[in-house]
Amino acid sequence: MIRSLRHLIVVAAVFAAAVLAQPVQIQSAHATNIERVTSPGGIEAWLVRDTSLPLIALNFSFLGGANEDPEGKAGTGYMVSSMLDEGAGPLDSRGFHQQLEENAVELRFSVTHDYFQGSIKLLRERQDQSFELLRLALNEAKFEDAATARVASQILAALRRETTDPGSIAGRTWWNTAFAGHPYARPNNGTLTSVPTITGQDQKDYARRVFTRAHLKVAAVGDIDAAGLGKVLDRVFGALPASGELRSVPNAAPREVGRRIVSQLNVPQAVIRLGGVGIPRKDPDFMAAYLVNHILGGGSFTSRLYDEVREKRGLAYGVYSYLLNLRHTSMFMASTQTSADQTREALELIELEIRRMVDEGPTDAELAKAKAYLKGAYALNFDTSTKIASMLLQIQLDDLGIDYINRRSAIIDAVTIEDARRAAKRLASGGVLTTVVGQPKNLASREPGG
Repeated sequence: MIRSLRHLIVVAAVFAAAVLAQPVQIQSAHATNIERVTSPGGIEAWLVRDTSLPLIALNFSFLGGANEDPEGKAGTGYMVSSMLDEGAGPLDSRGFHQQLEENAVELRFSVTHDYFQGSIKLLRERQDQSFELLRLALNEAKFEDAATARVASQILAALRRETTDPGSIAGRTWWNTAFAGHPYARPNNGTLTSVPTITGQDQKDYARRVFTRAHLKVAAVGDIDAAGLGKVLDRVFGALPASGELRSVPNAAPREVGRRIVSQLNVPQAVIRLGGVGIPRKDPDFMAAYLVNHILGGGSFTSRLYDEVREKRGLAYGVYSYLLNLRHTSMFMASTQTSADQTREALELIELEIRRMVDEGPTDAELAKAKAYLKGAYALNFDTSTKIASMLLQIQLDDLGIDYINRRSAIIDAVTIEDARRAAKRLASGGVLTTVVGQPKNLASREPGG
């Protein structure tokens, strides 16, 4: 979404004044009281009421995302996310942005592979005007030709910059190869050839199919009660269609595991991306796998990859791994950036550590340390209203249950060393697909099994 510098300054100043006027009250994750709210019109949301600040944060998500981009028009959902504040209802683009500034509204939209998401942060005393802007954006966006052309030119400028960015090239190559023929292969923000073809009508059709109440999830945090939130839900989302015509997206697993693709680019450092099969979020082994990944490469300065690649050998400034779960696939991923003459050594070390973890699993001491850290650090997700709203929405999308926050520590504690070692053997089963972009020395592309 496009934002003017003046708007950001105004929003920051007004919110800062509100924060300074009230004492900050930070609750632990276990003290967070989540209320299930159903509006008079039947729209459900999760609410954490907090009257310590005169602020309201609301996050929401529609099922669809970039998967709903028309064939040959990758980036349609991304374009929509950039266009919803470019004029809606009686307001043109300038008028809409002026209303955002005058009411100190922080309004954002984004698109992932699976979801179209939005968030709004506002002052309680200006909630009527602020929620009206959100209602207009979702229900009466104009998608005018002039604004579409202007936003498209900005997206195209960013896409051109990506053509010389090794990280972007490595990422696109990985997704194009791992999910060839699947919607996940398409870049969310489109391509240089697809974006110019996206019309205002394409955007209207996308919004009509995706912005529906059938697959809507909402989380709210702040100085608003259940009755007030119910009215907001019906006002903002109540006029949306009950359901839409979403495409059927098949489940998929990363392909070409065992393959290495090296792309030459004249840059001083090489970027490495690796990925293979992961473990689904609802799988009984997921929490064990989450702990294993923390030990391997998710624990920042305490992980095995950081210790071996960065601390002991100084081959890279940072190296990390993570679990990535989408609605139709689950992946284990790793990434780093290193100098051309050290790329081969860094990659071989990462591959070695992955194999060692898969073969042997973690130690008892590593598992105990990871458990303690992940339980303690979780509270950091609940120190601001924005973070809480984001976390509540993600818990809904993952279908973990409204009591998950209170159950999480027990789930972590229940993971045994046998569970962790079993989960480790499932990570990247069959190998990984690797993409390297730069000028790596003594490193060539390789086919699976080569």
